[in-house]
Amino acid sequence: MKRVWVMRPFHDEAIYNSLKEHFEVDIWDDHKTPPHDVVMEKAKECDAFLPEGIDIIDAAVLDGATRLEVIGNRAVGTDNVDIPSATRTGILLTNTPGVLQDACADMTFALLLDAARQVAYGDRSIRAGKWVFFDQTPYLGLDAYGKTLGIFGFGGIGQRVAKRASGFDMRVIYHSRSRKIDLEESMGAEWAPSLADLLQASDYVSLHCPLTDATRKMMGAEQFAMMKSTAIFINMARGGVVDQPALYEALKNKTIARAAIDVTDPEPIPMSDPLLTLDNVVITPHVGSASEATFKNMGLMAVRNITAALTGDAPETPVNPEALQNR
Repeated sequence: MKRVWVMRPFHDEAIYNSLKEHFEVDIWDDHKTPPHDVVMEKAKECDAFLPEGIDIIDAAVLDGATRLEVIGNRAVGTDNVDIPSATRTGILLTNTPGVLQDACADMTFALLLDAARQVAYGDRSIRAGKWVFFDQTPYLGLDAYGKTLGIFGFGGIGQRVAKRASGFDMRVIYHSRSRKIDLEESMGAEWAPSLADLLQASDYVSLHCPLTDATRKMMGAEQFAMMKSTAIFINMARGGVVDQPALYEALKNKTIARAAIDVTDPEPIPMSDPLLTLDNVVITPHVGSASEATFKNMGLMAVRNITAALTGDAPETPVNPEALQNR
């Protein structure tokens, strides 16, 4: 019988039961990423992995995989997997796009409004005993309505963020790998020819792009200097798209007003990171897709992909279908 390794114990029972109908299931009984040597050993014992998007599956694992056929990533991003090595060794990679778009768009606006109106800062101040008389001046916020929102990466998540922005009468500008003229007309979005154009024009800048060689550390000191001094920076993409020390300097020196980030580099962020000393940044623990329903549905999609791949059907969302030619 085919064997599937689920790399976390926190999925809904329906997910485990669905797999157990067809396969032998091995569950890693720890909420932390399995050690690299364990991952390497499991690649010789199992036909499929169901990892989280932060579980590194590198060339060493894939080159030594004598049994592994499919990796059903429970994530949209695939930067945790060495895709060229997976393709070369005939290991199919799938992901879970689409299902998390609304949850991530909701979280984007949660971060945007938190940073604009200093919600988390106000809460921290109360808990620290600083609210001892009525004085609004330490908590003055920035308006969201009527402002310009710049979206870098105009895929499913970026488009849903734009839709939510319309409720705040925001002007939406965007930049992506391809221009989407039909959406400009239907959503009232405007095309920014370059990242620089987007940064210079926006009151809020929100990232929704994959981590690739082209986007790695694309936001550095030069880019933050292009932004308005009153602007708020939001990162819902990957921590690696930002030069984190440069973000710290931009916030410390008030090059930009504030930031709200759901991702860091590395993750978890070390307690020694200087970003944690600043009051003008909000940091959440990579929970953009973590609504209860979305979390479950991403797991179910990963299970469907694995089941299809191991039973000879076509998975819903293959990332490297060419891998099948190398088996």
